[in-house]
Amino acid sequence: MEVCHSTEQSNGTSYSIVAVAIITLEVFASLWINAFIVAVLCIAWVKKKTLNSSEKILLVLGCCRFWFLCISWVYSFLAIICPEYLCVHPIFQVVTATQNFFIFSDLWVSASLCGFYCIKIANFRNSFFIYLKAKIDRIVPWLLLGSVVFSLFIAILAYDTLDKAICHNLNFTCKGIAWKASIRMKEHFFPVFFITGLGFSTSFVAVTFSALLLLFSLWRHKCMMQTNSMKNLSMDAHIKAMKSILSFFILYSINFIFLILTLIYALNSQNSMTFLIFIVQDAFPGVHSITLIFSNPKLEKTLLRILSCVKCKVCIKKELQQKLEPMHNVDLSL
Repeated sequence: MEVCHSTEQSNGTSYSIVAVAIITLEVFASLWINAFIVAVLCIAWVKKKTLNSSEKILLVLGCCRFWFLCISWVYSFLAIICPEYLCVHPIFQVVTATQNFFIFSDLWVSASLCGFYCIKIANFRNSFFIYLKAKIDRIVPWLLLGSVVFSLFIAILAYDTLDKAICHNLNFTCKGIAWKASIRMKEHFFPVFFITGLGFSTSFVAVTFSALLLLFSLWRHKCMMQTNSMKNLSMDAHIKAMKSILSFFILYSINFIFLILTLIYALNSQNSMTFLIFIVQDAFPGVHSITLIFSNPKLEKTLLRILSCVKCKVCIKKELQQKLEPMHNVDLSL
């Protein structure tokens, strides 16, 4: 029995180390990608003293994702390696509330980016749409502020609910990252889950609506320009925007499914989906940011320039090593 117990403990430790290693590598890559976006836009801001609306959204999005990844790694590390530390008041409440803040900031700012692209690129004769197109640059700061305020509200609500639940000893367990389900627990957490699910769903609907509007605008534009043999710049803009929006829509849909799973498994004491949810949530900011880089000419050129410089340095280093090898192989003995 002791041998079996030690074997199970060893397997559990090995699984935890592998899980943390995978999440760490994933988070590190995503951190580098989003730090690159923030650095490029900050340098451009210093040089030009101003940023356009899309760059403002990208800057806020990059910052939110950077800090979300940092908090997510801390949360994952504590949950997998040493879950007992999550029971120390108020570590669990603070980490969870902070993570919720950056999750919602990420979702709503990225949804604002989709809506911005839709309003800027799509062509509709509706008076309200024309009004939005004319005023969108002034609306963007308010969209960003609203996203941050709403995310802060969710974070405060999550902290308050968790603090009350734990203080009243509502069957809180330190095993894993979840708390055991009960009728009182469900009653306690229902308002948080309802508002959280509503926030997830609203941002997803906004992204879906933006993608469908752009798709319809592109289809109508193709019908109008099908007799024109000349290359149309507006058509190219539609196609490029649709590629970005559709790729984001697919990624956003996958991320949305796993965000809903976090709500479903939150009140389940035996959560086998925890590791997979961590993987997907940490992958989304990096993968989507890569698509944003290659859909933005400034970011794409800067990244390609950096990669070409790194490649040149590697090539020069290899050439020097090849030239020095014959000198090292010369027989210096007398």
